[in-house]
Amino acid sequence: MSTEILVNIGQQETRVALVEGGAAQEIHMQRASRHGLTGNIYKGAIQRVLPGMQAAFVEIGLERTAFLHVADMVPLPVNGDGMPSISQLLQDGQQVLVQILKDPIGSKGARLTTLLSIPSRYLVLLPHEKHVGVSARIEDDGERDRLRDVLDALQQRMAPEFGLIARTAAEGADAEALEADVAFLLRLWKAISDQAAGSKPGSLVHGDLPLSMRILRDLLGTDVERVRIDDPEECRRVKQFAQLFVPHAAPLIELYEGAAPIFDLYGVEDDINRALNRRVELKSGGHLVIDQTEAMTTIDVNTGAYIGHRNLEETVLKTNLEAAQAIARQLRLRNLGGIIILDFIDMRSEDHRAQVLRALERALAADHARTQVHAFSPLGLIEMTRKRTRESLGHILCEPCPTCNGGGTIKTVETVCHEIAREVQRAARQFEAKGFLVLAAPNVIRSLVEEESLGLANLETALERPIRLQAESAYGQESFDVVPL
Repeated sequence: MSTEILVNIGQQETRVALVEGGAAQEIHMQRASRHGLTGNIYKGAIQRVLPGMQAAFVEIGLERTAFLHVADMVPLPVNGDGMPSISQLLQDGQQVLVQILKDPIGSKGARLTTLLSIPSRYLVLLPHEKHVGVSARIEDDGERDRLRDVLDALQQRMAPEFGLIARTAAEGADAEALEADVAFLLRLWKAISDQAAGSKPGSLVHGDLPLSMRILRDLLGTDVERVRIDDPEECRRVKQFAQLFVPHAAPLIELYEGAAPIFDLYGVEDDINRALNRRVELKSGGHLVIDQTEAMTTIDVNTGAYIGHRNLEETVLKTNLEAAQAIARQLRLRNLGGIIILDFIDMRSEDHRAQVLRALERALAADHARTQVHAFSPLGLIEMTRKRTRESLGHILCEPCPTCNGGGTIKTVETVCHEIAREVQRAARQFEAKGFLVLAAPNVIRSLVEEESLGLANLETALERPIRLQAESAYGQESFDVVPL
């Protein structure tokens, strides 16, 4: 399966698409105004310590204060229950060097850690730990042992006070390349330490790489055939970065000079637009319905128009197998994370359930984010989690509807008409008015004049006062005013 990376450089936005087999699988975005803060290091000031939550709120200069839990702090001597008390570690007003674990999401501030980690191409430096580890994605036992031996030797010789972790990209890297990475990371950490010493609380100490370069470090593997960038200057900078840190990738980077926008290739722009819809069509005629909330995401599978050729069980199995593939792609494309509930079409056969579960696990194997999938529950649901470190595509590109305030529904015209009638009655009891003026949306006024005309006439008779109607195009369907005259 061919894989390539497309990089679109805009005035205030960088977009990256990971394309596999001619279809977009992941979309990454970074805007100048927001997002993409994960990995940044700040000098923070403790704003408030919450002993009951074992956490603290930290001011780091963002729109909302960030959240630091005791479990994300530097290991210190602990009390009897195995967890240190946050009030023993932090005090209000204390200055602390922190790193963003998760971007601000929805109404939640950024999640912080004092367990800093500084990544390079092959390794991650842990300034406050002495742990040596190897990425779990490197499955070959012999290679894991080799890397651990190399890192143990490098740590003892070059970084005895630091920890080192081999990233997935370190698989096959020789000892000289790993040593060069350690030297680079030590120089970078010294620069960060010096910057932190002279920084004021609430200021950025160290920012992660720009998205176009970070994507090379994090996503570029041996299966990527080429990287196309549509901006000459950015292409030049990325090539220089690759020659220094990812030499084998430099020949893969090329400037895109096509007439059509780069994201029109493979229909990436269309995929982004479709990823904002609740409904995802399946080739079989079935469809998915995806609902994202702050607490979790639910995905419902429906057969739709597909009726199968033999029986209902065949229809259900085929639709669920196709849905498993589509769900795995949508999770990556939309960057959905946290708790995810999958409601497949009910299957009586345990064998069919096992097939669908295996198909889902196989489809998720290519996901760069860590996932954990549980077996079907007694209710026929699959519960899973996907690591979330940044906002979903929908949260980045969209905002709550000003009409429904994010609820997804609005009151019917008939409901609003009845509310207006009750409000007129309430106003009649409160004010000694000669009549009332009702201001509402045009479709609501039209309903009052047509469908609700009898009820309005009866109300005028009961109140013995006239009611005037006035359509206001600026009013939403649920908005209205009753003005005493």
